[in-house]
Formats: sequence, structure tokens, C-alpha cells
Amino acid sequence: MKTPSSKSTAKPRIGTTAPRNSLPRRTAILGILTLSACGLTPVYGPNGGGKKLFGKIRPRDPQDYQEFAFNRRLAERIGPEGEASYDLDYRISIGVVPQAITTDEITTRYSLNGTVDFALKESSGGATLTSGRVSSFTSYSTTGTTIATLSAERDARERLARMLADHVVTRLLAASASLSAP
Repeated sequence: MKTPSSKSTAKPRIGTTAPRNSLPRRTAILGILTLSACGLTPVYGPNGGGKKLFGKIRPRDPQDYQEFAFNRRLAERIGPEGEASYDLDYRISIGVVPQAITTDEITTRYSLNGTVDFALKESSGGATLTSGRVSSFTSYSTTGTTIATLSAERDARERLARMLADHVVTRLLAASASLSAP
């Protein structure tokens, strides 16, 4: 026998819906309408700033495998340089920091802290359109063989270069709305 104070644990039957709170849905719709009213356009949309940059940026020539990975990721994200209207100058700095040290003073893990200083310039006049600094980090383990450790370090450096390139592209896309069309 149920008492008035006991809660029912009966589940709704299949095909029926339990009452829902429609407040989150209304809030989301209101938020979307507010953003569309303020003139916000998707960066990859028809009138977005991403069109201004796609295939229009020529990064500087790479000097090492990290810069090759950086340039390769840039080409994946903003297209290969077809009709370069902009030059991208950058400097990658990577610091190595020991992270895990055993009681025998053997380092078993390293952290790679990377920074990229970049400047987007007009190809014709060389005027700097936007510049900035981005940073990220990754790590690798040294507990395997020498070859495994060297492979892990190289992989971590390439992974870091790709992450840094993603951050640079994000910053360039954010600044693309203020760039003049080439």
C-alpha cells in the first residue's frame, strides 16, 4: 500500500514522454537569435573572413622538421598557398623541462613548452597587418629504449608544432574580419 508521502518509482511507458523543462531550449534559441542579430557571421561562412585567407598566406620557408610540421598544418587548415597575398613570418621557440625525476635522479618524462611569435604582412608592401604570440605544451616519456625515446621526442615536437599552428590559424581567422580583401 502506498502512503501519500512515498514517491512513485514507476517509469514512463515506452512511447510516452515525461514532461520536460523547456527553459534550456528557450534560452538556447534566444541566444542564437541574439548572436544572429549582432552581425556575427561564421568565419567559414559565405561572407566570413576565412575566405580572405584561404590559399592566400605564404609562410616563411621552414628550416627544420618542426617548422615543416608547422607549415604542413597551416596548409591543412588554410589551404596551400595558391595566390599568396600575405606573408607569414614566425619564430618557433621550444623549451625542454624535466618533469618526472626518479630517486636515482633519472628523468623519465620531459615537457616541451613552445611559443610562436608571428606576423602577417602584405606581400606587396610588407606592412604588418596583425601579429601576436601563441603558446602550448606537450610531453613525452623516456622510459623505453634510446630509439623509442628519440622517436617519442620527435613525435612530441611535431605534435607541438601542429598545436602551435592551430593556435596561429585561430588568431589569424579572428583577425581576418579586419583585413582588407586582397
